[in-house]
Amino acid sequence: MTVRTRIAPSPTGAPHVGTAYMALFNLAFAKKHGGKMILRIEDTDQSRSSKKSEDAILSSLNWLGLHWDEGPDCGGDFGPYRQSERLNLYKEAIKKLVDAGYAYPCFCTAERLTELRKKQVENKETPRYDGHCLNLSEEEIEKKIKAGEKYVYRLKVPDDGVCRFNDELRGDVQFDWKQIDHQIIQKSDGFPTYHLASIVDDHHMGITHVIRGEEWINSTPKHILLYEGLGWEPPVFAHLPLLRNPDKSKLSKRKNPTSIDYYKDVGFLPEAVVNYLGMMGYTLPDQREIFDINEMSESFDIKRMSLGGPIFDIKKLKWLNGRYLREKLTPEEILQRMIEWKANPDFFAKILPFALKRLETLSDFFPLAQFLLNETPEYSPESLTEKMEGGDVAKLLKIAEWEMEKTSKWNRDELSSLFQRIAEVEEIKLKQILSPFFTAITGSNVSLPLFDSLELLGPDLVRTRIRNALEKLSKEGVGLSKKGLKKLEKEYIHKYGNLID
Repeated sequence: MTVRTRIAPSPTGAPHVGTAYMALFNLAFAKKHGGKMILRIEDTDQSRSSKKSEDAILSSLNWLGLHWDEGPDCGGDFGPYRQSERLNLYKEAIKKLVDAGYAYPCFCTAERLTELRKKQVENKETPRYDGHCLNLSEEEIEKKIKAGEKYVYRLKVPDDGVCRFNDELRGDVQFDWKQIDHQIIQKSDGFPTYHLASIVDDHHMGITHVIRGEEWINSTPKHILLYEGLGWEPPVFAHLPLLRNPDKSKLSKRKNPTSIDYYKDVGFLPEAVVNYLGMMGYTLPDQREIFDINEMSESFDIKRMSLGGPIFDIKKLKWLNGRYLREKLTPEEILQRMIEWKANPDFFAKILPFALKRLETLSDFFPLAQFLLNETPEYSPESLTEKMEGGDVAKLLKIAEWEMEKTSKWNRDELSSLFQRIAEVEEIKLKQILSPFFTAITGSNVSLPLFDSLELLGPDLVRTRIRNALEKLSKEGVGLSKKGLKKLEKEYIHKYGNLID
């Protein structure tokens, strides 16, 4: 048997460091056993998926040196490698599941499901679909379909009994079927959900080991049931601990930079990032701290992985990156890395048009451009509040951060419109709003044009600088308290619409 592992990122945002973490261990396991790692794009969420995001995922993983054997860019014998191009396979699977009695159509409205969940929560019951459409006759189903009623397909889950399976890291795991929901496996638009699509693809792509995050443990009984209904042998499962923030919460862009591009943009070495991700879950037998993917793969034993929640600590990553700079690279190699990073004509050419108006000598360029090369600029908290009260500044910073998370096109025009909208909704002059943002983003109240600077920095660095400004205000006692943040969230949703996590 040839070992085949996979990673299956969704192209719905910036490439996440958690994707790299999972890719590393899937790759190490495959290399250790002479197998292959496959990259599959899970783009069934058509409203959020984009080619731009897919390209960014492929580019960032390649930058880290986490190379796959088959995928949408390099092909293979088991393609296509985008789920949106495999819909016929999912439709065949749905028919097979319905015929075998493992799936059924559900016509329940969103209103009914909301009311059902509300009652279950009030009664302290596990929120779970109640099987309302489970026993519809063929005639009733046909009548509803002809009437144009929207419907989904759900997985039929046993009312009682226990599901047991083996996890390579955790041993014997079991769940009562009563805890498992009748999962939607095909949406009303005809696209499958993750649960069905991943099982169908893993089977047809010959995946032997599913190595994924521990958040999928609770879904594994559903997946085993799907394998059973389709008459297929399940793969081996291994659920890795998730990366955590320093406060032990799940790694989130709200508290930490999570985009791989962020670490590239601020000047980390890809080898150091991969090394650090490896340290998050695995220790080499000889306890060494510096190692590459090949050295890790040679000794890799998945059963030796730690189950503790690994803390992603940027300070420790910086320490490791510093060791790489001092111990692994020559001065000539470091210079070349700096040129490839940002000390190159292409990057300077983007800055020069905005700087020209302020130049009198060539030496003026570098002080003007310096903030575009830093992780965060230096400035005093007082400079944020020169034209506005600290509480109002914190409120605007947070609103802008939330609005930026909704921005699909990161360019100066979109960002200009974003701030214009905030000014209108908050009934404040745009010039007054921009003052603290100049400081938070550039470190000065006079700098290169703000919207162009935001575009050049990119969303990850901009969000980091906004968080940095909010932390400065909090330390001065004029930031957002937990209670104040909750209140602002409610106001924001009322004025601007829902948050995006």
